[in-house]
Order: sequence, then C-alpha cells, then structure tokens
Amino acid sequence: MPGKNIKHVAIAGNIGAGKTTLCTKLAHHYNWEVHYEDTEVNPYLPDFYADMKRWSFHLQIYFLNSRYQQILKIHRGDKTIIQDRTIYEDAFIFAPNLYEMGLMTERDFNNYSTLFKTMMAQIRPPDLLIYLRAGIPKLVSHIHSRGREYEGNMSLDYLKRLNEKYERWIGKYQEGNLLIIKVDELDFERNPEDFGKIINQVDSQIHGLF
Repeated sequence: MPGKNIKHVAIAGNIGAGKTTLCTKLAHHYNWEVHYEDTEVNPYLPDFYADMKRWSFHLQIYFLNSRYQQILKIHRGDKTIIQDRTIYEDAFIFAPNLYEMGLMTERDFNNYSTLFKTMMAQIRPPDLLIYLRAGIPKLVSHIHSRGREYEGNMSLDYLKRLNEKYERWIGKYQEGNLLIIKVDELDFERNPEDFGKIINQVDSQIHGLF
C-alpha cells in the first residue's frame, strides 16, 4: 500500500486553506491516523480573536506545546500520522506576524523563539510536507462557510500578511520533502476528480520517497 513506510505527513496552509478537510480525506484514503489542530477545545482562541495583544503569547505557547506533543507521539508510535498544521507554521508564520504587528512584545517573542529552537533539537521534520497554496478570496470563502464566530473579526490585512509569510517560508523550506498544491481552482471536498488529482500528486511523492 502506498505510504506504508511513511510515518509523518503534515499539511500546511493559511487559515481557511482546507487543511482539516484534506487531512480527513487523505487519512480515509490511505488509512492514516489524523492529528487535528486543537481549535475546538483551545482555551485561548476565542479570547485571542477578541484581544490579540493580551492573549497572543498564551495562544502561541499553547499551540507550540500541543504540536510538540503531537510530534513526540508520532515519533514514538508505529502508525502513519497525517498532521493538521505544522510546528513550523507557529514559529515562522504566526508568532513573527504577531510580533511585527505589535501584538506580541519583544520579550515574549524572544522567549517563544528560544523555546522553539530547543524543541527543534529534539524532533525530525515530516517525511512529506503538503502546502496548500490559496489566494485571499478562497480563504475568505472557506472561513465564512464554516461560520466560526471567533473568526468573524479577522481582517483581510491579517490574512494577506500571513499569506506573504507562508510564501516566504515555503520558498526557503529545505527540511524535507515538499508538495505544493494550488487549491484556488480545486474543490477537493465535493469534486472526486479534483481529489483524485491530489491523490496522484501524493502518490508520486510517496513512491519517490521509497
């Protein structure tokens, strides 16, 4: 079976890019286990969107710890795991963006960055990183369709800043194997043909690994 020797697949992408949906569908197709991003029980997320400056450091530390625990569990286990968002995105996208926007203090950002570097010395990158590249209209459409109340205050400028950081990060990504999927013209949730195109790309990456 394709992917039987792969231990860790991760999906990266901006808010609303379709990470969770694709994680679920790929997990079902390949019989992988999913580690979802902790958004439903995250105790800081609603407060963060209401007052980003007050809660930014708390939120980022929570996500960093949650994702670090996921990776340690993946390393210890014997199953193939697909992960919804990566630890890299916390450190290279969201925390720096909050710092640059004046929503995280320099002291907190330096503390966060030092902790991230310590964690990086203990873990390995994913066997395959899948990046979902999406334009702002696609992101906004997905965000509105899922109707999370705490995301209602999110600005277009915030999404644009994140997208720019994603593109810079992916352009320099050399930690492991990378697959970029352009999702603007795809509806992999409802269109089996579009999902099939993604499966073909993932299969090609997997067969190239082993």
